[in-house]
Amino acid sequence: MGKGTRRLLVVLVAAEFAGTSPWFATNAVMEDLRRAWGLAPSALGHATSAVQVGFIVGTLLFAALGLADRFSSRRLFLCCGVAAGGANLALLAAGSLAQLVAVRFVTGIALAGVYPVALKIADERFGEDRGHAMGWLVAALALGTALPHGLRALGADLPWEAVVAAVSALAMAGGAAVGAFAGEPTAAGAARPKRLFVRPAELSAAGVRAAAFGYFGHMWELYAFWAFVPVVVAQSAGTAAADVPSRSFVVVAAGALGCGVGAVATRYLGSARVAIWSLAASGACCVVSPIALARGPLVVAPFLLLWGAAVVADSPQYSALAAAHAPRELVGTTLTLMNAVGFGVTIASIELLNELAPLLPTRFLLLPLALGPLAGLVALRPLLRPKRRALTPP
Repeated sequence: MGKGTRRLLVVLVAAEFAGTSPWFATNAVMEDLRRAWGLAPSALGHATSAVQVGFIVGTLLFAALGLADRFSSRRLFLCCGVAAGGANLALLAAGSLAQLVAVRFVTGIALAGVYPVALKIADERFGEDRGHAMGWLVAALALGTALPHGLRALGADLPWEAVVAAVSALAMAGGAAVGAFAGEPTAAGAARPKRLFVRPAELSAAGVRAAAFGYFGHMWELYAFWAFVPVVVAQSAGTAAADVPSRSFVVVAAGALGCGVGAVATRYLGSARVAIWSLAASGACCVVSPIALARGPLVVAPFLLLWGAAVVADSPQYSALAAAHAPRELVGTTLTLMNAVGFGVTIASIELLNELAPLLPTRFLLLPLALGPLAGLVALRPLLRPKRRALTPP
């Protein structure tokens, strides 16, 4: 990887961290919002789902029109990063659950041009090393997701408005950074679709299907886990209320370490094996969670750290696998459509846990998430069969 390529990766990683930081902004300040606006406990799940629904709507629109392939990825990221920050800033003018849900919905639409488009840029610029680059991009996503918890922990006395404003400014800065420093791809990486609307048959290659269904199983677990980390941490033995933001930050941010390790491992094991081993590890955490979460802090803390690292380490590798087998002129559309369906799956799992939370002891709450990794592992099996080894990029 040359000096210029490394510089681009640093810019992309920093921008991804900044641009995705509004994703869970309300989760970190939800207790403040509940007190200020008189919201019910279920507001946490509804606000999280609103972002996901907005993201799905945005990605479906992007995919149907091929926007991620038809227009400059750099300019698209710039516009959507600024829009995500602006939409998140609108929280300061809200004051009810309906307004909260509306603001989070619009934020989700804007994020549809941040996360998938950053993956498209990585595919354009890094070629066969895409799994490595995407690993670091999703590491930045994990840190960006954890950031609001970190801000809340560092500034416990800060008003929630200050946390929201800081995250919004950071997202805008991330969009501006890509716009200013990313440049444009070579002609080889800038193929454009020939038609306005994309035909599903164009995205049906076997490698794309295997990666996509593995990703859907992974997504059943990932965002529900992230959304309910504060709930699980708050109910853990020995956790004081003041410690919940800092411990939630550490658990979610552990995903950055997992993605970093996975990024390095792809150069030795390939994307498929990294995805499978990571998914198996997080699925095992789901299965044993009722036992582990019933123990004391000496067990719970390292268990949640391990889970936080494993739960997202596989995420970039699904994108790398799909990008490697998609038509070159439709890579952005393929990744965007995969994201749309995957985030649709997250709605179901988040709302399921939202309904189960009042009914189950907290240590059993995350057990249903095991269904996702199990289904994902079945979908990924063809990538390791000798007769299908060509599906696994180097």
